[in-house]
Amino acid sequence: MARPSDTKKRILTAARELFAAKGVQQTSLQEIADRLGITKPALYYHFSSREELVRSIVEPLLSDGQRFLRDIARREGVAPRELLEGFFDFQHRHRADVLLLLTEMTTLAELGLIDTVLSWRAEVATLIFGPDPTLEQQIRATLAIGGLQDCTIQFPDTPVDELRAVTVTAALDALALNEN
Repeated sequence: MARPSDTKKRILTAARELFAAKGVQQTSLQEIADRLGITKPALYYHFSSREELVRSIVEPLLSDGQRFLRDIARREGVAPRELLEGFFDFQHRHRADVLLLLTEMTTLAELGLIDTVLSWRAEVATLIFGPDPTLEQQIRATLAIGGLQDCTIQFPDTPVDELRAVTVTAALDALALNEN
């Protein structure tokens, strides 16, 4: 994967900030160009559309999530706590983009990006409970993973080690797998 140029990185940073402040649909490409002091054609040189820009912002989140789940699935006998701690760390690293996903659900659904994130919950349920989780197990996994994702955003001032410990324990409780 090619590394983005400095200008492309600056565009992504400015777009992420404006999208977070105003929303994707309320932010024009001209506003992004103006913030950077570049022309709109210069922005179009790097990104042909707002959709391409949004995809570029969330692509690292999606790639990292797919890589994490693929790597966990390749290993045998991964304990649920280890899986949840790894998933927490992944979510915490990408919490700004997870927040964008949550606040721009409609836009991201139109781009087909929400389905990928939602499929992670089903995959975690399968990794923890096996290939045919019951409805109860699927619901517990949805609550555990959704809650884990929310906690990485909801408590930004909590030290990450403390937040991980409490969040993973609560997720294990939701899964009815707590070792305590």
